Amino acid sequence: MDVRRLRLLAEFAAHGTVAGAANALHLTGPAVSQQLAVLEKEAGVQLLVKRGRRLELTTAGRRLLDHAHVVLGNLAAAESDLAALRRGERTKVRIAAFSTAARVLLPRLWPDPHLASAYDAPLVHLVEHEPHAAEKALRRHEVDIAVTHTYSLLPRPLPPGCEQRPLFEEPVHLLLHAADAARHGLDAGAPVDPRLLAEDRWLLPGPETACHEMTQRICGAAGFVPQAVAVANDFSVLTALVARRAGVALIPWLALPSPSSDLSVHPLTPSVHRRVQAVHHLGTGRRPEISYVLDALCVAAAGMGVTSAGAATKPSAGPVTQY
Repeated sequence: MDVRRLRLLAEFAAHGTVAGAANALHLTGPAVSQQLAVLEKEAGVQLLVKRGRRLELTTAGRRLLDHAHVVLGNLAAAESDLAALRRGERTKVRIAAFSTAARVLLPRLWPDPHLASAYDAPLVHLVEHEPHAAEKALRRHEVDIAVTHTYSLLPRPLPPGCEQRPLFEEPVHLLLHAADAARHGLDAGAPVDPRLLAEDRWLLPGPETACHEMTQRICGAAGFVPQAVAVANDFSVLTALVARRAGVALIPWLALPSPSSDLSVHPLTPSVHRRVQAVHHLGTGRRPEISYVLDALCVAAAGMGVTSAGAATKPSAGPVTQY
């Protein structure tokens, strides 16, 4: 099979239409359709089926797409490695990560530049994306690794043609002002049922985030709709508002602030957890630079000391001297 036709198939799957694939590859629509037909003939099975006015991948088409991702990823890696060698440079690994991981976890990938081993490591390029956008960038081969999260009560499927490396699991906590905790009769660190806060004012993540849906589902399961008085994507903003007694918020462990006498942190009952993972295309985990960074992410995650019960010291956002 011609690798250029496999690239056409991957672009068609990424954009969902022949026109989208044609635009991405600077081709005409008829040219893309013709080459997809040739690929189907080479495969000997039906790869595309027409549903209404749209073309969709068949089961065989999706299977071939998985293989195409591996082939294209390895080809891109080979081209990148050779180009880096020609320029006398190190290989690069592009990572997309959600904001909290980008602030706390990813800086730990940068080794001390004074160490000789720092020059053997691949260069890391970081871009901040919410999980959905990170996975979209991964599917389009704009990044090599997507650090994403999924909540225990809000599962998200693994993108087609991808595999994942689990990094850690963190609990979700209720954060409220110490005076409000006293008003509700809550001892420091005591588990809390969200129903106790049904009448309180709530501070919510942005509606386009999974964290927003997580809060809505937790409150919905407790039998109420949260009364939102503020919406912000940055957990530090929500934390600052809690400190001013503007309301209460649900905060994952990684985003919790440093201990403060003004703030009261409580695990939920029943508990809710957020799982963090590194997602990459099938087969690319065997590439030396990708494998190196995946291993480094696992070591960095272990070094933060998070446990499923949340009994840990808050990590520093700064880098460490070695992986």
